[in-house]
Amino acid sequence: MSLENHAEFKLSITKALGDQLADALKELTPAPLSMENIRSLRSLPGVYQLYKDEDLVYVGKADRSLPQRIEKHFRKISGRTNISLNQMTFTCLYVDEDFGAVAPERLLINEHRGQGQVPWNYNGFGNNDPGKRRDTTEVDEGHFDREHPIDLDFKLTELLTQRTSADVTVPLSLLLQETKTHLPYVFRYQASREFDDIAVELPSAEATADEALRVIAAQLPDKWQITALPGYVIMYPKAEDYPSARRYYRNTGVVDVWQQ
Repeated sequence: MSLENHAEFKLSITKALGDQLADALKELTPAPLSMENIRSLRSLPGVYQLYKDEDLVYVGKADRSLPQRIEKHFRKISGRTNISLNQMTFTCLYVDEDFGAVAPERLLINEHRGQGQVPWNYNGFGNNDPGKRRDTTEVDEGHFDREHPIDLDFKLTELLTQRTSADVTVPLSLLLQETKTHLPYVFRYQASREFDDIAVELPSAEATADEALRVIAAQLPDKWQITALPGYVIMYPKAEDYPSARRYYRNTGVVDVWQQ
């Protein structure tokens, strides 16, 4: 009879932490993803979970402020189609800053991924502006931007709120800046000094994104083009085709190229 007096033992501290985080979040009741609930949070670092129709779809972290980070998701979802903020809820945990070194959100992702959850952690939902090099790539089926493209009918209710009754026109540069600020998705464009000297008529007080882009495009110099891609909008002094383009805006008119 052979007896062993030694063996291997692996202590998985990270696994234990992941289990504790997941258990702590399970004790919480998801709250509607609303600005009222977001602003009730303390401005502290932590981890959070997003639910769509009660399904856990995304896990994230905030290195400095949970409400600031979650508000970005609120704005993003508010400007998308095929989804409603009424479908979304969230939970969150304040986590000590010193805990950041162990990547708490990664522990939670690993915990839930094996159960077929958190699909938005792998479909581009959390991405910011992907950069110019991604403009010409094809957006894959299943990508968040493909399933929930930007809403071009989003109302820009705060656009140029400082206007007066005497305002009739503004410089194109100002309208571009204001539109970029109030859109709930990325509007990346190349600035030009000549835009300061181009006067444009103000859109209506409750113009949609599409209406504002049409006003802008109508006054653009030749060869300039605004392109609405699935996840964001770009504007450059070159009229070219993009594989995933939804709509082109030019001074010659608007062309729809992709319908969901």
